[in-house]
Amino acid sequence: MEGYSAKVLIVDDDASARKILQSRLRAMNVQVLVASSGSEALDQIRRETPAIVLLDLQMPQMSGIDVLRSLKREGLETTVIVVTAHATIEAAVEAMKEGAYDFITKPVDVKHLEIVLGKAFEREALRAQSRFLQTEMEGRLVQVVTENPAINTLLQLARRAASSSSTILVLGESGTGKEVLARSIHRWSPRANYPFTVVNCVAIPDQLLESELFGHERGAFTGAHQLKRGKFEIADRGTVFLDEIVEVPASIQTKLLRVLQDHEFERVGGTRTIRTDIRVIAATNGDLERAMREGSFREDLYYRLNVVSLKLPPLRERKEDIPVLIEYFLRKYAGELKKPVKLLAPGTLDDLTAYHWPGNVRELENVIERAMVLSTGEQIGPEDLPPQVTAGPRRDTFRGKEFHEAVKEFKRWAIQDALKRSHGNQTKAAEILGLQRTYLAKLIRLLEIKVVPSLTEKDRS
Repeated sequence: MEGYSAKVLIVDDDASARKILQSRLRAMNVQVLVASSGSEALDQIRRETPAIVLLDLQMPQMSGIDVLRSLKREGLETTVIVVTAHATIEAAVEAMKEGAYDFITKPVDVKHLEIVLGKAFEREALRAQSRFLQTEMEGRLVQVVTENPAINTLLQLARRAASSSSTILVLGESGTGKEVLARSIHRWSPRANYPFTVVNCVAIPDQLLESELFGHERGAFTGAHQLKRGKFEIADRGTVFLDEIVEVPASIQTKLLRVLQDHEFERVGGTRTIRTDIRVIAATNGDLERAMREGSFREDLYYRLNVVSLKLPPLRERKEDIPVLIEYFLRKYAGELKKPVKLLAPGTLDDLTAYHWPGNVRELENVIERAMVLSTGEQIGPEDLPPQVTAGPRRDTFRGKEFHEAVKEFKRWAIQDALKRSHGNQTKAAEILGLQRTYLAKLIRLLEIKVVPSLTEKDRS
């Protein structure tokens, strides 16, 4: 048990019994907390979340059985070992029914205590490992797949950064694989055997995000019927991935900065400082620098997050990755669907490569999964792909044409595609293409493209 950092709470109304247990536990190099009553024990468990509780059964006002029932009712997780001088089969059975893990008698035999505590510590370690494996299962079969030199260079930098505890900021469009990269960094780091915890800052309402991150005390607000440990507390010694960090409200940014600087915080409604050893990886597809200039994101928090910055390029800028990603997803979903791995029919790869992939790798994965589910033949053909993928120009569209004519044809297709995606709104189409609105209107006239005005533009006229 040497070096084990878990807390053990001694609950006994007898001061001399507490002192004896306290001295024996300290000799075992264990962090010790004490409580002299059942109500004080519950307060300690809510605040300190000890891993193990040594609980006396016979106490005035609130007995050990009452404490066990309160723990069950409030959903407080801790391993309880009942300690009593009144050892009877009936008492043991009742304590076990109410959730006690084990049962020892007074006077406490030191060797027996060490054996029981050793088993309890092993149980806690297994529970922690179970939580870790659950997070791993959630991200199973996920890895960075690439043939792109720029991404390989980025991965080398990520591996070097993984060995430290420095904060990492991952940038990139939605679907480029920011969480996949974060999970890889966690696996490469010394924290790999501890939790990888994901918090999607845009998916949680502002009023709940603070509780999700920092936890809350019982009664902190309406509906807080029991203590809740936040992600920063649960992920101790592991990694917390904060997705869409740009969406964190200003009211929480100050507390987040303190966690990054000092590794400490208070639960919502609490006054006790909690220390945590975590590594934070933040990600966003938004413009953090713009948010900082506009005053919606703290400058000091931005620089604290941006210790190591990694930017993932969109899939349209790494076309050489499309074939290897397709092969990876074909094998993945063949295994999940218990089907043979299918090949692509002639022309299918041309469609997949020519498509602009606004949803990036995530969209490509969805397209391949869909094709594996719907395809009835031995190969996946263009007919198994979604309409938006096959609507783009095929290579044979330009084959045999004079250069300027092929360029003109591609411009016509690109503008028509942008107009379709913007539902005929030329202002939005210009934004998609990165063109001035007036220049787009000029190209539409020159290329003789028919435009169906959007409802907004009709209304304006």
